[in-house]
Amino acid sequence: MPVARTIAVPAPPSPLTPGIAAWLSEYGERNRMTVGITPLEALNRWQTDQRTGDISHRSGRFFTVTGLDVHVSGSPLEHWRQPIMDQPDIGILGLLVKRFGGVPHLLVQAKVEPGNCNGVQLSPTVQATRSNYTRVHAGRAVPYLEYFQQSERHIVHADVRQSEHGTWFYRKRNRNMVVEVTGEVEVLEGFRWLTAGELGSLLAVDNLVNMDTRTVLGCLPMPGPGPHDSADPHDARTGALVASITGERPARHDLDEILRWLTAVRSRREVLVRPITLSEVAGWGHRDGRISHDEGLFFDVIGVDVEATGREVARWSQPIFAPRGLGLNALLVRRVDGVLHVLVQARVEPGYLDVVEVAPTVQCTPDTYDRLPRAARPLFLDEVLAAEEEQILFDVIHSEEGGRLYHARNRYLVVESRTPAAVIDHPDYRWVTLRQLGALMRHSHYVNVQVRSLVACLRGLAGHTF
Repeated sequence: MPVARTIAVPAPPSPLTPGIAAWLSEYGERNRMTVGITPLEALNRWQTDQRTGDISHRSGRFFTVTGLDVHVSGSPLEHWRQPIMDQPDIGILGLLVKRFGGVPHLLVQAKVEPGNCNGVQLSPTVQATRSNYTRVHAGRAVPYLEYFQQSERHIVHADVRQSEHGTWFYRKRNRNMVVEVTGEVEVLEGFRWLTAGELGSLLAVDNLVNMDTRTVLGCLPMPGPGPHDSADPHDARTGALVASITGERPARHDLDEILRWLTAVRSRREVLVRPITLSEVAGWGHRDGRISHDEGLFFDVIGVDVEATGREVARWSQPIFAPRGLGLNALLVRRVDGVLHVLVQARVEPGYLDVVEVAPTVQCTPDTYDRLPRAARPLFLDEVLAAEEEQILFDVIHSEEGGRLYHARNRYLVVESRTPAAVIDHPDYRWVTLRQLGALMRHSHYVNVQVRSLVACLRGLAGHTF
């Protein structure tokens, strides 16, 4: 029997203004969601292929749970097989912008997803897969979609296809868009205009601004230098952060060098990724209504039954991935000639379209490495975990995509390194500025979703969300 779980709205965190807190609470009271864990084989309108073991929707749309065979030469773990979510649809993640009194406001949506650990989170104006907005589920139309499908009528600040988590999704991409309008916009129930500053400050609240909003914010163009960028001369760290965003002082490497580095890593790494059936995934088993790793590592594939009010569809079932343990996405930063530089890595993930993307200094689930060979332990993990309070610029726990991932949470951490920048010399790592990351994010498949989230958080910390 499914175990029902009613998602409750948490007590408002302190950075929330009373108005925003009350709005979220009221929305949660009117729009409840009940999520029941149910066996995969009992999911309504989903089927398991008896020959392949793959799990798919009877419509042939949404996504399929299938398998992947991965070879990465020279890696501590050179070969593995795993379940993967294959979702060919390219969705739209869009934020609508309008200026009130010259101040940019962004239209966000209070939304409950079946995988959210805490109920209501702040979503973009539009968050929809192609299957959603073409109404395969026979539900209601997606509000505000026309602004993004007919964006040529408006001011487009960002429009780029970006990847999602390459560990769990096979070549999944979404169109990340920011569109500014000048005419009147009706504000529907569950939507609210927030200033760029308000939304930036809310990125410091645990489990509030969802992954889809963070990735779109990360894709915004970086502001240039100006009088408003002047930082407190007594706060060198903030000044270095602002300089990293605005590009008012030179970076350690120019952008052409960074592009050549990334191209060289992509050319050097020998990676073979081959789709296989779920029944061919060795080391994983389908038992007790779920698919799990034989040693209890990584994640489970589980089923959920969902009942919801205020959604396009009132009831549905689906498979969902449930990661094991709290993840860590951390950036080491260093001031170089008065400019904050962040240490990024060129990271292989099996689900990436181009195999390698720019990732945080450390991206892992630390508990997993207690049970893996010492050689597999990520570089710089121990330095990040040993950071003292005065080294930490930013520290928050954010949820990942709640529509496909169940209680997936990561600690997003920014740590000022005490190791001189010149000492850290590794072919897979480079020091870059936030402005340079912004330039890379104007293009597809260069910067992963974890870095996009961290860039959004640092921009919010500096007051440069828009």
